[in-house]
Amino acid sequence: MISFSQVSKRYETGQEALSGVSFDIQQGEMVFLTGHSGAGKSTLMKLIMLMERSTHGQVVIAGRNLNRMRRSQIAYHRRQVGVVFQNHQLLFDRNVYENVALPLQIAGYQSKEVGRRVRAALDKVGLLDKEKQNPIALSGGEQQRVGIARAVVNKPPLLLADEPTGNLDPKLSAEIMDLFRQFNAVGVTIMIASHDLGLIQRLGHRTLTLAKGQIVHDGQLVDTEVVR
Repeated sequence: MISFSQVSKRYETGQEALSGVSFDIQQGEMVFLTGHSGAGKSTLMKLIMLMERSTHGQVVIAGRNLNRMRRSQIAYHRRQVGVVFQNHQLLFDRNVYENVALPLQIAGYQSKEVGRRVRAALDKVGLLDKEKQNPIALSGGEQQRVGIARAVVNKPPLLLADEPTGNLDPKLSAEIMDLFRQFNAVGVTIMIASHDLGLIQRLGHRTLTLAKGQIVHDGQLVDTEVVR
């Protein structure tokens, strides 16, 4: 599903955000990505979303070589990748239903199909009764659930989450992670960037640890010393 082969990313400022990064994630895996601030986590995710292109090496997602992808193909690629942000990035001039419906409307779905998918996604995250509310009236945990519903509403095979529990208390964090596990159980490939080492250890999934743009650990996280 995700293959990085000797991938490096150097910005025009001269900063090398990633250096010779290689790993493979199989379809249906749930993997954590961790590392210190500035280690390269956000850059790695931006490469997967084609918000950035690598300077060297190859990034292949679901068999698509992103280095060779034309501009006209980018929109299709991004529809195959759901993204959950730490700060939700919800639109407060639209209600919950309209926020979740947005990706489907952009993709050109008919209104009947939009309604069916939006309500199924909201039901999955436990917010079906909140569809007419403005997101600003919801709690932080509920806002994150709206963000997750929006990310999965068009049933992408790959889901990326950037610090999805960073602003939540431990109970809400556990609930959000349970949602991710449910999506993973039906075959969705999931990559979660997180600083919460305790949470990562408790869940026991494969973890990629970045330090200064390089992978320094790949496997189950059993010793927090590897990321210090």
